[in-house]
Amino acid sequence: MKRRSLFALVFAVLCLQGPMQASTAEAEQQLRKAVDEVLSIADRESDKGKLAEAVRPALMRNISFETMTRRAVGPGWKLFSAAQQKQATQLFTTLVIRTYSSKFTPGERPVMSYQAAVSPAAGRVDVPTKLVYKGSRYSVTYRMEQAGSWKIVDVVIEGVSMIANYRSQLDSQFKSGGAASVIKSLEQSVARPS
Repeated sequence: MKRRSLFALVFAVLCLQGPMQASTAEAEQQLRKAVDEVLSIADRESDKGKLAEAVRPALMRNISFETMTRRAVGPGWKLFSAAQQKQATQLFTTLVIRTYSSKFTPGERPVMSYQAAVSPAAGRVDVPTKLVYKGSRYSVTYRMEQAGSWKIVDVVIEGVSMIANYRSQLDSQFKSGGAASVIKSLEQSVARPS
């Protein structure tokens, strides 16, 4: 009887590991494809001012900006109207894409090495990478979730979550003036030159 129980346990663990390993491999493959696509676009675009719009379609396909915006706003998100959620997501998307693309210098390509991906929960994968850019080294972890396909939902740079960083700002905006205050803050950030 003990042998059968042990066999059943081992079998269950193996069955669980198979899909998890496949999930981490799929997520990592999707991330590699997305990063290669964005870097190829950045290599071709010599005008830094046009880079944000050039990479926008690729980033829109590979990042869940709705999830990012919802998490960056925090608990107050539930109190936004549907129109306010849509507006906040559009503004946050523009802000993130512009901020992300402003880090690139035409002609200078970062070197990335991928570490073993881990799955902290079903439908979630963290892909740690090492990045060397302009002589500096960075640890960057891409947090991905599966909703049909794998999408990036957060980026952790040197242990600092992009979403947590924005949340500290947007949550205080929400507490001081509600959804309208968050939207106004995002509008002001988008209006500032990068």
